[in-house]
Amino acid sequence: MSKKKFSFELITQNEKARLGRINTKRGIVDTPAFMPVGTQGTLKGLFVEDVQRAGTQIILGNTYHLMIRPGTRVLQSFDGLHNFMNWQKPILTDSGGFQIMSLSKLNKIDKEIGAIFSSHVDGKKFILSPEKSIQIQKSIDSDIMMVLDECPKLTSDKKKILSAINTSSDWAKRSKIEFGNNQEKALFGIIQGGLFKDLREKSLENLINIDFNGYAVGGLAVGETQEQMFDVLDNIVKLMPNHKPRYLMGVGTPSDILGAVKRGVDMFDCVIPTRSGRTGLAFTWEGRINLKNSKYQYDKSPLDKNNDIRNLKNYSKSYLNHLIKTNELLASMIISLHNVCFYQQFMSKIRENIKQGTFDNFYNKYINLY
Repeated sequence: MSKKKFSFELITQNEKARLGRINTKRGIVDTPAFMPVGTQGTLKGLFVEDVQRAGTQIILGNTYHLMIRPGTRVLQSFDGLHNFMNWQKPILTDSGGFQIMSLSKLNKIDKEIGAIFSSHVDGKKFILSPEKSIQIQKSIDSDIMMVLDECPKLTSDKKKILSAINTSSDWAKRSKIEFGNNQEKALFGIIQGGLFKDLREKSLENLINIDFNGYAVGGLAVGETQEQMFDVLDNIVKLMPNHKPRYLMGVGTPSDILGAVKRGVDMFDCVIPTRSGRTGLAFTWEGRINLKNSKYQYDKSPLDKNNDIRNLKNYSKSYLNHLIKTNELLASMIISLHNVCFYQQFMSKIRENIKQGTFDNFYNKYINLY
C-alpha cells in the first residue's frame, strides 16, 4: 500500500483570493483554513470532539511548550501528540521561534548553536537548535513542521532585522537537512524582514533557494497596525510560490483574515477565539459582543440560534453574563467553543464565496465589522 504524500492543490481563484486543498496522510485541509491553537496539547477548556464537530480540520501545537511538558519521552511513548490528545486529524507545529522572542528574557541566541533557554517552569537550561526543533517535531509526529527562526520584535532598526534574516536563513538550511526526505510530512520556511520590503524579499529568496513544501509570513502580529501588516502582505505574497501553501502566522481577527485572504494567503492560526472566550468576548455575524456588558443581563437570545454543538443555542446571553460575573468556568467553555465554531463557519463562507466568485461582496460586508 502506497503512503499518502503531502500535497497542495490550487482549485480556483477569485482575483487574488485562493481556494485550495492540502492533502496529508491524516486527512485534507480545505483552504483558506484557520487553525485553532492547542499550545500544550489542548484547546483550553474544550473537548477535541467538539473542536472537530465545529469543522476544524487542523490544529496547531507548540514545540517549545510540549518539549518542556510533557516532554518528548512521553510523546514518543504514545507515538506522537495525536494519540496523546486523542486528535486524529492533521497537526501543524510552531518551531519554538516565537518563544525566542516572547520569552526573550529567558534565552539568548547563539547563531551557531541556537537559542539557549532557561525553562519558564523550573529554570533548567536547555538548547533549542534548528536540529533539536525538528527532532522534537518528529517526536510530536507533526504533519506540518516549521523551521526554527529568529522572530524579531517590532523595530525600525534595519540592522537588527537583517541580522535576524541571516540567522533564520542559516537555521532554515539546517532545519531542512534535519527534516530529510519524508514525503508524508511537510516542512515550511518562514519569511522574516519586519516592515522592510527589501528584507522581506531577501528572506523569501533565500528560502525559495532552499525549497520548502510551503512558506509562512512570520514576524507580524507583534504590535504593528493592520495597515502595516497589509502593506507587508501586498508586497510579499505575490512573490510567494503560487503552487504551494501560504501561511500567515499568528493572525488574527476576522477582518485580519479577510484582508489577508484578499491578498492571497491560505492558512492562519491565532489564540483569539479561545483567549477571547476566557474574557467574555464573543464573535458573531453581527460583530464582537462583550458579554460582560450589563445590557445583556436580561437578553434571552443565544449567541447563535443555529448552533447545535453542545446545544449552545440553548444558552442565553443573560445566562452567559451571569456566569462571567460569578467567575464560573462554564462561561469560558461555552464562549470559547462558540468562537471556534464561528471562526470555522467564517472560513467556510470565505471558501464558498471564493468558489462562487463573490468574495469581494463578502469582504465588503464584513471587513469593518471586527
